[in-house]
Amino acid sequence: MNESFPIQWLETPVARPDETARQAAQARQAMLTKPPGALGRLEEIAIRLAGLQGITYPKIDCVHITVFAADHGIAAEGVSAFPQVVTTEMVKNFSRGGAAISVAAKAIGAELEVINLGTAHETGPLENVKKCDLGRGTANFSLAAAMTEHQLANALAAGRHAAERAQLAGTTLFIGGEMGIANTSAATALACVLLNEPPAMVAGPGTGLDSTGLAHKVNVIQRALELHRAHSVSPLEALRRVGGFEIAALAGAYIACAQMAVPVLVDGFISTSAALVATRLCSGVEEWLLYSHASAEPGHRHMLDALGAEPVLDLGMRLGEASGAAVAVPLLRMACALHNDMATFAEAQVSAQC
Repeated sequence: MNESFPIQWLETPVARPDETARQAAQARQAMLTKPPGALGRLEEIAIRLAGLQGITYPKIDCVHITVFAADHGIAAEGVSAFPQVVTTEMVKNFSRGGAAISVAAKAIGAELEVINLGTAHETGPLENVKKCDLGRGTANFSLAAAMTEHQLANALAAGRHAAERAQLAGTTLFIGGEMGIANTSAATALACVLLNEPPAMVAGPGTGLDSTGLAHKVNVIQRALELHRAHSVSPLEALRRVGGFEIAALAGAYIACAQMAVPVLVDGFISTSAALVATRLCSGVEEWLLYSHASAEPGHRHMLDALGAEPVLDLGMRLGEASGAAVAVPLLRMACALHNDMATFAEAQVSAQC
């Protein structure tokens, strides 16, 4: 790929977390009426958010969720338990507010944005869904590159623009989600390229494949990797060849958030593949990413280990849509509340030492 194509914005340096605020938050934790470390990772979360938000008292009062939907040509190879029309049907479900993430976003008071990047079947006009048509899904990456250079640039830009809208709205936490039949195949192939792992170590059942279906999925991805291996010389080209519109958009959103100093809560398997790309493309992005949950997809652990990430929750979820991240938001809010509102030893007139 010609990497001088209109993606120069990727070269903008990312912001640096505020070390002074982080240290102030750490000092406050040491003064709260509890033994040091008694709240475990809740303390770490609050301290890290303080550094990312540049304030001693962090807050998660404005959450913005963007779900990117798109289809994948690789679905033609029978790698999913569901037909492609389900992507279109789910976009309509998002529009009506009936999807899991629609319910979860309402429950946590988050702003939800849904962007259709390109479905194989026409949805028609829909309320509450933005359209950014990049094509009728990606190409079948077992036969050709998933995206053209133009499609990749526009998908990355769609993510960037979503992050910019969130930042302008004053978000204190950005969450990206995805929906697209066969996107676990794209995420698996991408992880295999970037981690140099065989598909058998990364691929999972996705929407519910049985053992025969999973073996077929592994074989399809293996053939695709052999086709693209010699050409996937950079993370960007790997993304273009075996990724998806929504994965590229998520990567673009994560990079833009890091550039604008907006903390990100990463969802599950698909979203983490985008995070892996983003961190390989732009140094420092990793500091702005928190990981919400451990997906039931077996390859998720491989990516988390490569990223040095430890998710907040492990509930066996594998839905996508940003649902796992939304479920983790109340826990982040609790971490902030405990950090901000607990009394210090001095305020409570409690002895700090026996």
